[in-house]
Amino acid sequence: MLHGLPMDRDVTPFDPPSAITKVRSTRPVSPMLFPDGHEGWLISGYDAVRQALADTRFSSRQDLGVLHAPYPTPGMPEFTEPSPPEPGVFISMDAPEHTRLRRKLTGAFTVRRMKALEDRITEITARQLDELAKLTPPVDLVREFALPVPSLVICELLGVPYEDRDTFQTNTARFMEREISLEDKMAAYIATNTFLAGLIAAKRAEPTDDLLSDLARDEDLSDQELVGMSFLLLLAGHETTANMLALGTFALLEHPDQMAALRAEPELIPDAVEELLRYLTVVDIFFRYAAEDIEFHGETIREGSTVVLSLLAGNHDPGRYENGDELDVHRNARGHLAFGHGVHQCLGQQLARIEMRAGFEGLLHRFPSLRLAVPAAEVKLKTDMNIYGVHALPVTWE
Repeated sequence: MLHGLPMDRDVTPFDPPSAITKVRSTRPVSPMLFPDGHEGWLISGYDAVRQALADTRFSSRQDLGVLHAPYPTPGMPEFTEPSPPEPGVFISMDAPEHTRLRRKLTGAFTVRRMKALEDRITEITARQLDELAKLTPPVDLVREFALPVPSLVICELLGVPYEDRDTFQTNTARFMEREISLEDKMAAYIATNTFLAGLIAAKRAEPTDDLLSDLARDEDLSDQELVGMSFLLLLAGHETTANMLALGTFALLEHPDQMAALRAEPELIPDAVEELLRYLTVVDIFFRYAAEDIEFHGETIREGSTVVLSLLAGNHDPGRYENGDELDVHRNARGHLAFGHGVHQCLGQQLARIEMRAGFEGLLHRFPSLRLAVPAAEVKLKTDMNIYGVHALPVTWE
């Protein structure tokens, strides 16, 4: 039995911890002893993770029972009671509430609407690359490119003033830290929600042409639900894509043959984006609560168990992807779990794909001599965050 969730990226910065890989090969649905003594489960095989994500007996609700932390959380208290749901935060809900709230957004994230945004995203990306080219290297690619692009896009989509980006970026990043006191986490959460509540009040009073205004016109949504939904959209809309752009560039720089293949064949970019999503899986773990006794892959998961799903390990499973620990931009990586699966699959996945295609294609084309400005071992990884990536990526070019 594993004692706690292994967290050390001890092979490469891009592979699952070797202890999880070992368990996946022998027992892809395995018992795990949590730091507080809870006996829960780790699911690490591709087939098992995918099936669990689609199985409604594995609940996303946090108010059914206690979700136990699988790793030490310094500064956070030990929770002994279920957490009441936050209005509007539908990723922590099951049907029918999850269905009701998610349905309010499905029209905003259709493939057709995202395609209509594509030219604007390409324009935003090109302008940011122009700004990057004016700088004298070395520069931090996170600060100068990977973070501004998705921030500009989500601000435009939601109707958030871009001059407020520093405020929400600071607070959402603080909220995602693992080793942080409850007081600091709540302060960041409250600050973000206070900002959003003011913005929503303004949209209610004077709607404009943006997604938050569309939601604000919906009289079925309370102000509290609007704040919760907006928080999710803002957090997911820039943190995940920013980390993918930065970590993806780091991965390509560490695999120069793959980078050369993309420069030689830019038509490979869409497939490369899917492969980078699979290979990196920046949202690497999900949590579920067993709402009843569940017979699953030959194991009995008791009601009340906390279940940890390792999407990263599933996406590296050699049973699904041959040589899954290797980055291969020629691979057909479709079917990966980077956006989840089932009813909770990421709403904004098409938007993220468009941003990454534009970002990687533009960066590789405009900076053919791009390289790390520090040894790879000195790149600071976000092992302390709930979304994986790099804190900074110092790069240079000729």
